[in-house]
Amino acid sequence: MEYGKLYLCATPIGNLDDITYRTLETLKMVDLIACEDTRYSKKLLNHFEISKPLTSYFEHNKIEKGLVIIEELKKGKNVALITDAGTPAISDPGEDLVRQCADEKIDVVPIPGCVAFVNALIVSGLPTGRFTFEGFLSVNRKNRMKHLEDVKDDVRTLIFYEAPHKLLKTLKDMFAYFGNRKIALVRELTKLHEEVKRTTFEEAIVYYEENQPKGEFVLVIEGKNEEEIIEEKSKEYDSIPLAEHVDLLIKDGMDKKSAIKEVAILRNMSKRDVYNLYENERD
Repeated sequence: MEYGKLYLCATPIGNLDDITYRTLETLKMVDLIACEDTRYSKKLLNHFEISKPLTSYFEHNKIEKGLVIIEELKKGKNVALITDAGTPAISDPGEDLVRQCADEKIDVVPIPGCVAFVNALIVSGLPTGRFTFEGFLSVNRKNRMKHLEDVKDDVRTLIFYEAPHKLLKTLKDMFAYFGNRKIALVRELTKLHEEVKRTTFEEAIVYYEENQPKGEFVLVIEGKNEEEIIEEKSKEYDSIPLAEHVDLLIKDGMDKKSAIKEVAILRNMSKRDVYNLYENERD
């Protein structure tokens, strides 16, 4: 028997008019719809007059329910996966189901639509050419701090999701690692109270200490300034004698010419000056 297909169907993140024609046609066609919350999804499907069997699929039942869904797909049934809002498998247990399908050679078909972090990025006013989506920070403090440490020197625009009750703590933790960078706090996208607050960490912390955060947030954060990184590295290398710096690179496998060129870049010097100083120190 030919296997069915898993369809990843993006649903509106607020405004129901954002659902696509292809999503509606897919939801009408499939044999089963797997969703985060069957009560919430019934309201969405009733609005568009779609009646299909529903099964819950969420973080705490994804292992056992994933196996059930895989069996249905192996029987030749087509299954749609939806979340309460947005695109499945983005900071979502749907990624596990997709992995299971890949292992079982079951086709997975993306049905494009709303993604909160993409829409937040394009209205943030921050660079969009290079960015990294980081999802939610862990509630475990050790993991949370490691995550921030890992990305604090990233020059790309950083994007995080955050719940309102954790926002202020998150802003303070980020400020400690990132400094007073620019940040766009985007909330309630496509909904009645949609808001984009373009500010800095210091100003955001002051504001939300006085105003209770409401709604789900996307945090779009300025990446680290490349000139600042060069300056920090230059100061770091200043503590190492120049000749020793060149010798360390040679020891790591570089030839002398390449090592001198690299040291010149790292210390913001000319190659000629590095060469002369290196030769003088080695005399």
